[in-house]
Amino acid sequence: MKKVLVTGGAGFLGSHLCRKLWEKGNYVIAIDNFFTGNKRNLRELVNLKLDTFYLFYQDINQPFHFEVDEIYHLACPASPVYYQKNPVRTIETCVKGTFNVLDLCRNVGAKSLIASTSEIYGDPLIHPQVESYLGNVNTLGPRSNYDEGKRCAEALSYSFAKQYDMDIKIVRIFNTYGPNMALNDGRVVTNFITQALKNDPITVYGDGRQTRSFCYVDDMIDAFIKVMENGKSVDPINLGNPVETTMVELAETIISLTNSKSEIIFNDLPKDDPTRRKPDITKAKQLLNWEPKTNLIDGLNKTISHIIPRM
Repeated sequence: MKKVLVTGGAGFLGSHLCRKLWEKGNYVIAIDNFFTGNKRNLRELVNLKLDTFYLFYQDINQPFHFEVDEIYHLACPASPVYYQKNPVRTIETCVKGTFNVLDLCRNVGAKSLIASTSEIYGDPLIHPQVESYLGNVNTLGPRSNYDEGKRCAEALSYSFAKQYDMDIKIVRIFNTYGPNMALNDGRVVTNFITQALKNDPITVYGDGRQTRSFCYVDDMIDAFIKVMENGKSVDPINLGNPVETTMVELAETIISLTNSKSEIIFNDLPKDDPTRRKPDITKAKQLLNWEPKTNLIDGLNKTISHIIPRM
């Protein structure tokens, strides 16, 4: 039985990962400061009163210690609503928090997976985005605290891996959705679903032709575990769905799936909001034999079914 630590364990991705790791027979420790995570996401595991799963309050910007074999480092606000609320704190979490995780890994000899983001590519000038692309990021914009914070986290991870010969993996996560997403985090899938269920106007920014590539959470969690089990390499790897969807297409699909009477309205595009986002997952296919299995319709139906009781 491996001992596995998940930072941000009560968050959207973290809660699904904790459950999957526990089901696979691991001893799982989840830590979270509950800034964006919610204990409700892990209530099924907590209520079982297991001796193989524990949830602790912990701010990763403060030193901490657990004797573990692997660490999945997911702790960080990941939506503009939250990371723009306190940009200095976001940078601190990306840099100081990641340092604390990597320092713990070095001290106890643990393998680690560091969650980076497609946002490190900024508003990309090449399409689709490959891991070798260095990005087009505005260091002074409203999204820079997260974009540049994650870029620094990658640099820090690379430096630890090379200087101390550590087993550290970096994953660049593209848009992911599914149950346990916070309804007020400003992400497009939850925004559109909640607006549609209320029959409110669906707010599309820009002309609606900007694209995202949506990966269902179960597929993403499977990829995390495959990366952790893969050979020792700090080279980043893209994880996401290579199927592009425009914002208007997403809105129309959600209106149809929810039988909503909502109309689509258009607002100005926020500053530095990427116009196209699509991962090249060639590396994931070759190294991990992985690609998403869940189509958008099925994933949205599962997400809508989860959101309806919370409205």
